Amino acid sequence: MTDWPILSLVTFLPLVGVLFLLMIRGTDEASLKNIRHVALWTTVVNFIVACVLWTKFDFGASGFQFVEQADWLGGAISYRMGVDGISTPFVILTAFLMPFCILASWNSITFRVKEYMIAFLVLETLMIGVFCALDLVLFYLLFEAGLIPMFLIIGIWGGKRRVYASFKFFLYTLLGSLLMLVGILAMYGTAGTTDIQALLQFKFTPEMQTWLWLGFFASFAVKMPMWPVHTWLPDAHVEAPTAGSVILAGILLKMGGYGFLRFSLPMFPLASEYFAPFVFTLSVVAIIYTSLVALMQEDIKKLIAYSSVAHMGFVTMGIFTLNEQGVQGAVFQMVSHGIVSGALFLCVGVVYDRMHTREIAAFGGLVNRMPWYAAAFLVFTMANVGLPGTSGFVGEFLTLLGAFKANTWVAFFATTGVILSAGYALWLYRKVVFGEMTKPSLEGIADLNRRELALLAPLVALTVLFGVWPAPILDMSAATVEGLVTTTQAAIDAAGKVAGR
Repeated sequence: MTDWPILSLVTFLPLVGVLFLLMIRGTDEASLKNIRHVALWTTVVNFIVACVLWTKFDFGASGFQFVEQADWLGGAISYRMGVDGISTPFVILTAFLMPFCILASWNSITFRVKEYMIAFLVLETLMIGVFCALDLVLFYLLFEAGLIPMFLIIGIWGGKRRVYASFKFFLYTLLGSLLMLVGILAMYGTAGTTDIQALLQFKFTPEMQTWLWLGFFASFAVKMPMWPVHTWLPDAHVEAPTAGSVILAGILLKMGGYGFLRFSLPMFPLASEYFAPFVFTLSVVAIIYTSLVALMQEDIKKLIAYSSVAHMGFVTMGIFTLNEQGVQGAVFQMVSHGIVSGALFLCVGVVYDRMHTREIAAFGGLVNRMPWYAAAFLVFTMANVGLPGTSGFVGEFLTLLGAFKANTWVAFFATTGVILSAGYALWLYRKVVFGEMTKPSLEGIADLNRRELALLAPLVALTVLFGVWPAPILDMSAATVEGLVTTTQAAIDAAGKVAGR
């Protein structure tokens, strides 16, 4: 397997599907059917390749595996690919969610279907490439290029305010990343390389770490997004098509957390320790403030979007605890949130396709006509709350445990977010699902069809499975997280001895 370029295959296989889509002509029903099937089977095959990657992954190794390398521009920039216990779960999660995005768009996308499917397949290549890249320039190019298909997905197939939302999303994330580009140039000028593996061994001065940390933070904080640079997210979610919201919440937000783990902690450990109280403050504010804002929402999608900001607050808090429980909890929380938030947006899409509204006041009593939908929605709501027995509990518990070891007050205030999440999530569920069905417009609403059951059933199963058996994710990341925390703490301790602390 070491000689087989499996990472290149899982990254660029979606582009093969793009080539097939480009060869399909016509807009008649038969052509549209072929387009949808080609896109679906491309993503399914790519997920199978990702599963092969998982079966061949060495859980006990902390370093990069399946490394591929080819020099460009005389070695100044290299095509370097590799994965470890932190990046592999996100590669598999990306490949897993993409077939759901295609199925979710099966009937709801009726114009420019070929272009829509191409945008998603290109986006899949760029997202997986971000998690596999071992060269800073390659990482940056893929990181930024992912904005383009997402910009088009929101701007062309979105809601009434899609142009405003797409430009807001693009400008926020692009401007934040410009500072990261400056940091990358400074790192190359100092270390003489853009090889991530080499940079992990390079020791930047404390002063330079501070400036580099801030440059990378500007990009990753917007991408997460952290408070107060989160305002682009609710607009993007509300206007994006259902599948766009799934991939935005499921994968794109996780790139910020992945960036903190890949760059900020191991490359700038002294700055990470110095700025940890600052990150804790922003995380706690995000958890409490956005949970309170979610309580005031009238649109289901916007409520779930603010919920995502709150849950990402647990992730950033866990990462900067600089201990194994917190970091592992952050990785698990990101994977769990990718599944649960994606499923919640799919649930919103189900009722939106029937009623063409997302207003909470337009619903009520759905359990009377949609029992299967009510059951699936309940599982995801409980996971969003962090109920024991669901995947949402494991990530939140570990991040809070790590926060308690780092700072008890941070853990105390962050725990209030668990209570608030129960408030807005259960209130939403009661208003939409329970009660009497008094609105005449809901009388003819139908329960989940076979396609929708096929969409939600695997997500229900994984939500419960990872809640009672989190080992597949925790074991995969354990060795890498241990190595990351050990080297980060060693660098901090060494600097403390030099400073006479």
